[in-house]
Order: sequence, then structure tokens, then C-alpha cells
Amino acid sequence: MKYDIVDGRISPKGRLEVLSKFEVSKLLDTSKGGLYSLFRNCSLAVLNSGSYLDDGKELYERYKSFEIKVIQEERGIKLEVKGAPSVAFVDGKMIKGINEHLFAVLRDIIYVNDDISNNANFNLETSEGITNAVFHILRNANILHPLTRLTTVVCWGGHSISRKEYDYSKNVGYQLGLRGLDICTGCGPGAMKGPMKGATIGQAKQRLNGGQYLGITEPGIIAAESPNAIVNKLVIMPDIEKRLEAFVRVGHGIIVFPGGVGTAEEILYLLGILLHPDNSDIPFPLIFTGPASSEEYFSRIDQFIQKTLGESAQKRYKIIIEDPSRVAKEIREGIKIVREFRRLNDDAFYFNWRLKIGHEFQKPFQPTHEQMKNLALHKDQEPHLLAANLRRAFSGLVAGNVKDHGIRAIEKYGLFEIRGDAEIMESMDILLASFVNQNRMKLPGSTAYVPCYKIIK
Repeated sequence: MKYDIVDGRISPKGRLEVLSKFEVSKLLDTSKGGLYSLFRNCSLAVLNSGSYLDDGKELYERYKSFEIKVIQEERGIKLEVKGAPSVAFVDGKMIKGINEHLFAVLRDIIYVNDDISNNANFNLETSEGITNAVFHILRNANILHPLTRLTTVVCWGGHSISRKEYDYSKNVGYQLGLRGLDICTGCGPGAMKGPMKGATIGQAKQRLNGGQYLGITEPGIIAAESPNAIVNKLVIMPDIEKRLEAFVRVGHGIIVFPGGVGTAEEILYLLGILLHPDNSDIPFPLIFTGPASSEEYFSRIDQFIQKTLGESAQKRYKIIIEDPSRVAKEIREGIKIVREFRRLNDDAFYFNWRLKIGHEFQKPFQPTHEQMKNLALHKDQEPHLLAANLRRAFSGLVAGNVKDHGIRAIEKYGLFEIRGDAEIMESMDILLASFVNQNRMKLPGSTAYVPCYKIIK
């Protein structure tokens, strides 16, 4: 099947207008140590914005002929694309927002390679070093500002939710916008786009200008969750762990909408951090919400948390069903408490330095078949450590469902095996089965879900 493609040459819209010859050579280097594959794949995902395709492997195969090159000219650089998805262009010209996102990809890939990965000042083997790297990547992207008020609400949720759930997330975003709050999401469609879209209307009604709609992604997931058009600040973190840390460092409160295994991963990540003894006194408003039709989703999540992490974890969040204005009011009141806490403890408003994030939540997890089989999924450990391992299990399922390398690994070696204590495995099996029954593992209307895993009880 053929897909409409376009060739073009694009000038930068943003801060990155010049590159060194060495940087250009790295971007064009197709060897193992080069950056071309990373740059090409992230750029293709950005150019595919607006598509409903959520399969990274299929995207790369659909546009096999796609190429992107950096062209150096006397007055700066340009990007030349060949075989790009036509949805990125109008009358032969690239859409301005997609242009900005494309150069954000270039900016972050260059910065991470030159200033983080190959810099002795960043020790990525230590917890403090990783947090320092996250801070510098965000600062380089011009995300962090000395704020006098706290406004950033992180919204998590699925990219393949129902229309009713999407409209609900938009209504919540509208209520947040009316209250002058900004939105940060994983930047894709579904529950990531809905709150942003609603907030634009709410802020417009209040005649508020300069609202921030921050999207934070990473190379492994960007193909399945192409940045939506409302994102006006895009950051590409090096991996999922640094992406998750960026969310909780810049966010002043978090709202979780219905989703699937990726949303469960995010929930377990945050709860694991909040369960760490060093974080017991740190306020962090967390609300699970959705329309009445998604009440079962959160009921299943709540039951799973109770069975695995216990009541102490359940106390760290509220569940609010079918009440957008209450969600916005609760999160705003929670942020007021956060502001007072940070003021009293001399913590920055723009970056949550005080929050303790252990190395078990920061070390990149490669979901190989061996790693998935050997996860420590038992209760003979502290709850925050169990949460870290459960997070890794769900991260592996995300990879097997939508990430290019995960899908190929399943095709080659078979299903991931997940082993652990009988009670935990039973709870996980029930939760995952409910996701399948609610059509939360694939896009609605697509072919029936084929599991990438098997639970060993």
C-alpha cells in the first residue's frame, strides 16, 4: 500500500540555527556510534503528527524511504526531508508547529550527545548525577523559569482512549485553564491532547496569554505517540526513566486519566517514589479521574494497588469520577499546599529538588526476555522497591505492545514471561485481563489484541 509523501527543505524556527561540522557529521553518521538512526526515527514520528497509527514498527516500515539531512549554508542550517508523511505539510509548506517540534528533536539529540552523554561532569551512574542531567536537559530546552507561582499540572493517560474519555479529559483541561493552570503531558493524542485542548479554551476565556503546553517524550515511545499540534514546548529525554523523572520534577500536581499499561507504569512510578520514607512528608497532589464509564478502570487499578502496595499507597491519591470542576478545584488547592511547603523549605518552585528518587527508579531498564523473567515481584522487600519492579514489568509490556524494538523481540523470541508471588501474579493477571476486555491494549477498532506476555503463577 502506498502512502502520500512529500519532499522539502525547512529552515529552523527556534534557538538552534547553527551546528558545528562535527555535530553535522554525527547526525549523518549511520554507524552504530552515529546519531542518524535516532535523529531519523524521532523526526519521522514528529512528521507523523495527527496520524492515528500507534505502532512504532509499522510507522518505520510504512515510510522506509524517509530520509532527513542537515544542510549547512552560509547563513545557518536547514533540514532536507525526502519521503516525509504528507500530513506534515499544507500547500507544500511544513506546518509551523511541526517545524518547531522537528528542531526541538535536533536540539535535544545534539545536547544530550555532546553535553550529557560524553561529559565527565555528568555521572549517570549515580542518582544525583542523573537528576542533574534531567535538570540541564530541561533548562537547555528553556522549560525552567524562576516562577513566583506554581501552575504546572501533569496529565497522564492513554493515547487510545474512547471518545467519551477524551471529551472528559478535555473538560477537565478546560476547568484547569479557567484557573490559569498550565498543562504538561506525554505530548501524544488521547488523554495527552484532551487536557491541552480544553485548557487553551479556558485560558483564552480568561484572556491569559503565554500558556505553556509542555510535551515530554523519549525516542522509544515517540513513534507510537507522535506529538500533538497543541504542544508549544517539546522535550525529548534520552529514555523513559528520565522522562518520568522530568514529569515529577517539573509538575506541581498530577492528574491521571484512563489509559492502559503505560498509564499503570506511570502510576506505579510515582507511587513508588512517594512511598520512599524520605518523601513521606512531601505534599504531591495526585488525582485519578474519568467519566462514569471508566469507573471500572480505576476500581481495578485501586484493587491492584491495595493487593500489591497496600493502604499506605492508596492514601497518596484521590479518585474522582465524572466531576471536572471538582478535579480542578482539588488540584488547585493541593498546589497551594505544595507552594507553602516549598516556600518554607527553600525548595525551587520550578524544579522539585527535595523529592528523593532512588536509583531503582532512574536506571534505564531494557525489557529483554531475560530481564522480564527475573524481575523481583515479591513482597519480601520494601513497598517502594516492589513498586519499582512492578513499574519495570509494565514498562516491558508497553515495549512489547507498541515500541519497535519490543515488537521485534516478541516476534523473534516469543512472549515475555512474568513470574512472581502467587498473589501478585493473580492481581496482575486480573488487571491485565480487564485492560484487554476494556480494549485498552490497542486502538479501538483495530484487530484483536494479541498478548505480548504470559503470567507464570
